[in-house]
Amino acid sequence: MKKKKYVLLIAFILLPSLSWGGSTIDAVMAHYRSLLIPRKVEGDTIMAGLRQIQREKIVSDQMIQELMNRYPFDMAAIRQYCAKINHDGSFADIDYHDTKRSGWQPKQHAERLLELCKLYASPTTSYYHSTELLNQIHLLMDYWFKTKPVCKNWWYNQIGIPKTLGQAFIIIEDRLSPQQKTEAVKVMEQAQFGMTGQNKVWLASNVLIRALLTNDDSLMKAARDTIVSEIRNDGEEGIRPDWSYQLHGPQQQFGNYGLAFLTSMVFFHKLFQDTPLQLSSQQVSILTNLVSQGFRWTVWHRRMDLSALGRQLFHNGDLHKGYCLALAAEELGIGGFPLHANPLVGHKHFSYSDYTVHRTPHWMMSLKMSSSRTIGSEHVNEDNVQGYYLGDGATYYYIGDDSGYMDALPLWDWRKVPGTTAYDDTQAINFNGRSPRNKSSQVAGLNMGLYGVSAMRYEKDGIKASKAWFFTPNAVVCLGSGISSDSSLHVTTCIDQRLTAGTPKILTPTGWQTVPPGAKVHINGRAWHRQVGYFVLDSGPAVMKNEITTGSWSDNMQMYPYEVVRDTLFTLYFDHGSRPRDKRYAYMVMPHVSPEDVANYRLSQVQVMMNTPTLQVVGGKAFANRLWAVVHSRQTARLNKATITFDKPGLYQLRPTRKGYVIVQYCDFNPKKSAI
Repeated sequence: MKKKKYVLLIAFILLPSLSWGGSTIDAVMAHYRSLLIPRKVEGDTIMAGLRQIQREKIVSDQMIQELMNRYPFDMAAIRQYCAKINHDGSFADIDYHDTKRSGWQPKQHAERLLELCKLYASPTTSYYHSTELLNQIHLLMDYWFKTKPVCKNWWYNQIGIPKTLGQAFIIIEDRLSPQQKTEAVKVMEQAQFGMTGQNKVWLASNVLIRALLTNDDSLMKAARDTIVSEIRNDGEEGIRPDWSYQLHGPQQQFGNYGLAFLTSMVFFHKLFQDTPLQLSSQQVSILTNLVSQGFRWTVWHRRMDLSALGRQLFHNGDLHKGYCLALAAEELGIGGFPLHANPLVGHKHFSYSDYTVHRTPHWMMSLKMSSSRTIGSEHVNEDNVQGYYLGDGATYYYIGDDSGYMDALPLWDWRKVPGTTAYDDTQAINFNGRSPRNKSSQVAGLNMGLYGVSAMRYEKDGIKASKAWFFTPNAVVCLGSGISSDSSLHVTTCIDQRLTAGTPKILTPTGWQTVPPGAKVHINGRAWHRQVGYFVLDSGPAVMKNEITTGSWSDNMQMYPYEVVRDTLFTLYFDHGSRPRDKRYAYMVMPHVSPEDVANYRLSQVQVMMNTPTLQVVGGKAFANRLWAVVHSRQTARLNKATITFDKPGLYQLRPTRKGYVIVQYCDFNPKKSAI
């Protein structure tokens, strides 16, 4: 009896290692094929919504390409490009000598090849197991194997092409000749283990495909372990403790590498399910938290916040990234991404990434700052050529389904990113691939329900300013002080810049006055546009322009061909002049309001009590009769007849008492000590 128990114990111990055999590879291969072949799910409202969006014709981003692959087969487009197949297996409309680093044309060959493989393997079409189609697939594949196109951007060679062609190899693996199988493995060998973050995941996922093609179970396990090793939030990059995602240094990358990471991990969660390789419950929990406590904050009506997109400011990028996220969340079993509702209400500051999101039932506002700890923006390859100021206090206000920001990008004055203080110049921005950093470490945010405050001491390119944002359930109060520069260029602070919808209005003593296209006016009081009210509280006038202008998507994203876009652009900003010294501003933005709401609002509810370079304080009924303070140095101040001593720099919330005020909430400028 003891001997029998001993044998059973040995078998139990050895079982995990014995299960890594060919049966596991067969199961993973079968799962892989089933996940790649398009299928329709009845009642899938997210896919139904996605199909209402016109399919993009020019795609560079891998996630958007994979999203396009979820559309039903476009047989007219397939027939059109199949008619352009030359006798040697090339496409007549693809430039195989393309030298672009983004939107590299030969990748279209790989994408079309993958689509044809899916068409061949899909039982819902008349091309299912078509001999003629298979012959075309072999012709296209052999052309690639013979010519071996190479891009100047390493990402295509090691990640993009092996990932795309690898999926095609998986689908028709049993239809490959021995020579084609050998060449397919060579393509996959371009990817090796290495790098960090999502690049590490992409490379390992390509190694996984090689393992499946070569029936190498030990390599498959190594690839799986490498992939899931990134599911953690205690590293120096990737998922951070506040559930933001960073890559390329300490840089917020929600909609770029972060979303690619999430969609990849959801795919592998499904791929390895019910096999010895399946993700642990802890790993699934981390992915769930990444969505619910991180990504979910960045989406409004299935559009991703402009500041979450990073450098990937593609046409309809906010929509496509929003749908990528909604689909990933759905596949994880997480709801809460409706098209016309906001189930998430509250205020959150991502302290590790200098990023704030404020959400109410009817509107959302985002704020992207940067500090000496974080990188605000990047220009890589041909992407985001002019986005130098995108991390310098960019603020966006979202109401309904369309904010007017994304479609305005071809027309933008990139030196007037909403919320930022920057030089005004007609010269093109020379980003030169630099990673712009604010030199100050005094950047932080404080959360409390539907209230909050975020602040940034700004020191960059010779401009200095203390900037603060105070959030309430109905409005955002924005203060700036100590604005200084030695440059002869004018310095401006932009309040908002987006496409004009309807007619902007300014409030005059005789009532509302419309601002027609082509007009430029000055305001010292109240204005309204696109359901948003603007209040100039101090240091006006502000300049409002409603101008007809032209531009091109290629001005900032050079993968696009030059095509002129013409529309009307609304811009509201302060001009602080040349070589400003200790200039300041104060304004309030109130979204989701009518002109009547703006005209009738009692400004006595908002008290700007202090706005100096070292102390900015607001209070009043709008702030629940509490004080919110930004303190840049130790000091004592007289506020509402009470003397208050701030012992150290940071952000404060103070509650009134009979004897004055008591501090009820505080955070300093160190993110590891701030409220998460």
